[in-house]
Amino acid sequence: MEQDFLDWLLPRLPADPRLEIGPGDDAAVIRPPAGRRTVVSVDMLTEGVDFLLGDDCSPRQVGRKALAVGLSDLAAMAARPEAAVVAVCLPRGGAAIARELADGVAELAREHDVALAGGDTNAWDGALVVSVTVIGSVAPGRAWRRDGARPGDRIVATGAFGGSILGRHLDVRPRLAEAAWIAERFPVHAAIDVSDGLSLDLSRLLAASACGAVVDLAAVPIHADAVRLGARDTTPPLDHALADGEDFELLLALPAAAADDLLAADRPFPTPLTAIGTVTAAAGLQARGADGRLAPLEPRGFLHAFGG
Repeated sequence: MEQDFLDWLLPRLPADPRLEIGPGDDAAVIRPPAGRRTVVSVDMLTEGVDFLLGDDCSPRQVGRKALAVGLSDLAAMAARPEAAVVAVCLPRGGAAIARELADGVAELAREHDVALAGGDTNAWDGALVVSVTVIGSVAPGRAWRRDGARPGDRIVATGAFGGSILGRHLDVRPRLAEAAWIAERFPVHAAIDVSDGLSLDLSRLLAASACGAVVDLAAVPIHADAVRLGARDTTPPLDHALADGEDFELLLALPAAAADDLLAADRPFPTPLTAIGTVTAAAGLQARGADGRLAPLEPRGFLHAFGG
């Protein structure tokens, strides 16, 4: 029963000074940090699309991922996480799923100092659906956006890309620490997190900025998972890196000199940073091959199909 789950859950949620009224009332009351702006994002994960419960995917992992993808959005805005609200639609008879899911959410919330402010539970004759709303904060005028890239900017990527379906899609590492450190020291003109595919999400940043870009294919950091997956399905690892999605890395557009300084800086995190291209005034994506020749680069990645 829903009340049994809430009786189990609510005592486990720690009090947090950011919550004037916490979980258990009709709504939460959050104390916004003084002198900062509120940043809000929501993501929904659906069984059969974003995960498949089974031996290789536990409800705890789903709970972690559901919060992590929202935190990745906050990282892409250079925002500090403050609180989260979780809504769950459970398969009927899913009490055990609910408890394990909640454990996963709470585990990642502790890691990133996120106050769990409340949520909602429901049940139906369908698959598991989880929706998480994250609330962050940022200093006025300091939020990163998609629409500020300028011709001549260098495009810098965190981490490596491709093959996330082999397991990394359930172990999302939001680049919050990396974003916070970079935002304090370097002028980032535009940013986006890569959820649907490197080339597709880069094209979104560029479209918002009314610019284009040249991507140096030899510089694209290819994850070892992309190599492993390519050996199975005969797809070139670079194609996986450009289009697979669910990497949840960041793409940043910075002035060329600032990008050089960032890449040369002594950084307090192990995540690699790589310059993968340059923003251009001409619209569209182009790829520069090893021979220096340019060719159109089609944005590819995951798009939800809405029926007509």
